[in-house]
Amino acid sequence: MQRVRINKGFAGLVSKYGDYNRILSPGLHWLWFGEQLYTYDKSKVYPVASDMNLLLEDPEFQSQTELIEINDNELVLVFEKGNLKRILEPGRYFYWKGWSDFETIKIDLGKVDITEPVDRSLLQKTALLRHVRFFEVKSYEEGLLFVDEKFVKKLPKGTYYFWKNPTPVEVLKADMRQLQLEVSGQEILTADKAVLRVNFYVHYRITDIKRALMDNKNYQNQLYILVQLALREYIGTKTLDELLESKEVISTYIEKALAEKVTKLGVEILDSGMKDIILPGDVKEIMNQVLIAQKQAQANTIRRREENASTRNLLNAAKLMEENEMLFKLKEMEYVEKIADKINTISLSGGNQILDQLRDIFIKK
Repeated sequence: MQRVRINKGFAGLVSKYGDYNRILSPGLHWLWFGEQLYTYDKSKVYPVASDMNLLLEDPEFQSQTELIEINDNELVLVFEKGNLKRILEPGRYFYWKGWSDFETIKIDLGKVDITEPVDRSLLQKTALLRHVRFFEVKSYEEGLLFVDEKFVKKLPKGTYYFWKNPTPVEVLKADMRQLQLEVSGQEILTADKAVLRVNFYVHYRITDIKRALMDNKNYQNQLYILVQLALREYIGTKTLDELLESKEVISTYIEKALAEKVTKLGVEILDSGMKDIILPGDVKEIMNQVLIAQKQAQANTIRRREENASTRNLLNAAKLMEENEMLFKLKEMEYVEKIADKINTISLSGGNQILDQLRDIFIKK
């Protein structure tokens, strides 16, 4: 015989010659020959071993324990006082009643949507994360949800969680902000056979995400080609001079020409513009020469205009002095003053005839 003690918060299972015999409650007990004691902590959950089938049929054991059976594609979350304590995989488990405040939530992993009352903060915990897949749709995005290759619904901004299983789940996302498309380095032949390299931009945004992502393959490439073809169509019908004189008209033409076509792509063009028109080297040199010639012609015109105005002013002044003797005398004195400013020393002789001598020096009779 063997005397054993079962402490409070524990339970004992006694087997005799390998078979279940009885349950021991807390206290002192005796074990007889051939009996073996197994002690269980009532605050824990235990898996059911393969040799415990007879134990499960015992009414006393059934009354003191709670059995949890988990099928394939299922999980059970065990909570104690509101806190996640353990995640149980498929199998059979038991725990003792009346000691720990256990709550369980059974999860069906065979479905995609998480319909169980599980707090979203738990889904990203390490223990549960391997059973969950999640997708984030940012504040400036929209998403399309596909389950098993079938479209389900649109997804606004937010984080979405799904159970991880063999069923494929995919979220296609698109940026719903204003976007810019660059059509750069396009070499296009004008109507007068000049080869130009143009850089063009288009501002656009997605208006129908289903059309953009589901009805079209790579809508951005298709938009690029539409803009490229429209540029070639317009520039090919204009001469170089016409293009340089009305670059802003290109934007209006592109936007009108593509308005209906881009709707089928699920986008709309907000505005567009020509960034650069790059001329070939020889054409650029000729244009520079033309510009220089134009500026020289303008300068010559201005110079001739100023010379004509100056001559006209002199003629008018001469007529006034011819008609007015006093004005002529004043003009004489003005010239005498200008000449005197440049003379440092004047020697005079002749006594009272000084004024007559000055007049003889500066004025020819």
